[in-house]
Amino acid sequence: MRPDHVRDLSKVLFLDIETAPQHAQWNELDERTVKLFSEKTRYEQERQAKSAEQLYGERGGILAEFGKIICIGVGSLHKQDADWSLRVTSFHGDHERDVLERFVDLLDRHYNTEDHWLCGHNGKEFDFPWIARRCVVNGIHLPKLLDIAGLKPWEVGHLDTMNLWSFGDRKAYTSLALLTHILGIPTPKDDISGADVSRVYYEDRDLERIATYCKKDVVATAQLFLRLTGKPLVKEERIALV
Repeated sequence: MRPDHVRDLSKVLFLDIETAPQHAQWNELDERTVKLFSEKTRYEQERQAKSAEQLYGERGGILAEFGKIICIGVGSLHKQDADWSLRVTSFHGDHERDVLERFVDLLDRHYNTEDHWLCGHNGKEFDFPWIARRCVVNGIHLPKLLDIAGLKPWEVGHLDTMNLWSFGDRKAYTSLALLTHILGIPTPKDDISGADVSRVYYEDRDLERIATYCKKDVVATAQLFLRLTGKPLVKEERIALV
């Protein structure tokens, strides 16, 4: 889906997800899961000279088969007078099914036609398929924007700011933090990064801190999308985190 097909920015839902391993410790996994994780990460173990247990701490929250979604941040643009405002909130909790059901309900109610889009940073490779896979695992129906089986590429309502930045170059990942920095996009500062999420979740038990971090990434993604498509950024005083 090309960004110039977006006629109404209020039809775009910007999102970001935060994930964690399904269990805090390797020794909490059952024997079958240990075996399957070891098989799944066998080449990484060899390449990095690390054990499956070590990789679980690093990759357990990255692989959808072994992780869970603990937060989905969402943001939408609304026209106020001549300027846009951005409202950002989140669905978060310890029970993944509840988080997903609330998010899917939002899509079913308000983002369910051909002129709606999802937008994330690296969303096509991570956020969108992660949400879809975890919906399947939890027995939750796929909303229209995630039920893309059989669709042609131009029929899929997915926008990706990393894809926009690549200009066809698929070789490297460029972080949201790097892009907002080099493009001069003001972003809310926070005291954690994605690498800290599992620790903050399991050790600090501070899900609200993670939700705040997630919402700030949604703001950055929305601003980056506007910058990459040649549109004015949302003024700071018109951004609301709720």
